[in-house]
Amino acid sequence: MPQSAPRDHRAERPAGHLFAYFAGEQRPDGERIRFALCDNPRLDRWTELTGIPPLAPAGGGARDPFLVRAADGGGFHLLATDLRIHGGQGWEHAVAHGSRDLLVWHSADLRAWDGPHRVEVMPEQAGCVWAPEAVYDPEREEYLVFWASTVYPDDDPGHETPSYQRMYCTTTKDFRTFGDPRVWVDNGYPVIDSTVVEHDGWFYRFTKDERLPGTPDAPDAKFVFVERSRDLSATEYEPVAQGVGRGTGELPGLAHAEGPIVLPAPDGRGWLLLLDEFLGRGYVPFRADRLDSTVWLPVADPEFCVLPPGLRHGSVLPLTEAECAQLRGSAPAGT
Repeated sequence: MPQSAPRDHRAERPAGHLFAYFAGEQRPDGERIRFALCDNPRLDRWTELTGIPPLAPAGGGARDPFLVRAADGGGFHLLATDLRIHGGQGWEHAVAHGSRDLLVWHSADLRAWDGPHRVEVMPEQAGCVWAPEAVYDPEREEYLVFWASTVYPDDDPGHETPSYQRMYCTTTKDFRTFGDPRVWVDNGYPVIDSTVVEHDGWFYRFTKDERLPGTPDAPDAKFVFVERSRDLSATEYEPVAQGVGRGTGELPGLAHAEGPIVLPAPDGRGWLLLLDEFLGRGYVPFRADRLDSTVWLPVADPEFCVLPPGLRHGSVLPLTEAECAQLRGSAPAGT
């Protein structure tokens, strides 16, 4: 049965926002999905929802959560990376011998979550599946789901030859049955952490350049580049901006940036981009008047967007007043 197009919640000012995140591999319980509520449109005051138990597979970890509002209005989905670094075998092993599954949860009310369900989306040649996200494609009446993977030759079952992260994608209508994966972004160098926002018939894609700093001809390594396309599933997007988060001229930037989150600015003027300065300040806000801007500037007003410390790569979901009211019951008493 065809899905109806999702209601465009950007057309009205949200009553609040829900932030899904993880805390990091430095602590034993840091690789679990947690939630914080901003019970107003301003993005300036957050409360951890301790009434919702942290989400993770038994004995494992969950990172890089992404919240998806169901297109048919029937609830919500949550995607995450199936990975636990703390107490594990380290990043090198995770890149070549990590999980090839998505972690998927489902919820009717954002409070009770069914899952996790593991969905294998990559073949044995893949080394990992990282930072999955999804965007509804109204033209095809399905979601495009995308993530970063390393891939190795068929004659290298031990995954010992050099590889690099590239973005793969698949499609789904219900987050239970998925199509075959295919390459979505392959620039010949490692990229991760794509996120997409649709506006005025364009799909804007923000992606992290994962090359090492000092790589020849890669001045924007470890920062974000922006592209756009009229066709969400296209493999060729036109360039918009490079080195987002790096700073411009006299304006200071970040040491490095990943996990981009793009939202309409809470004051109704332009767009807000949250970048995770991992091993640094955490999420730092930037803004631009237009999504096709070549420059994103750090937010000058420290009260404009105040994010709690300790939040790692996550996602933010704008909420209606009814959804905020539901979630208030999961906040600690007195907040």
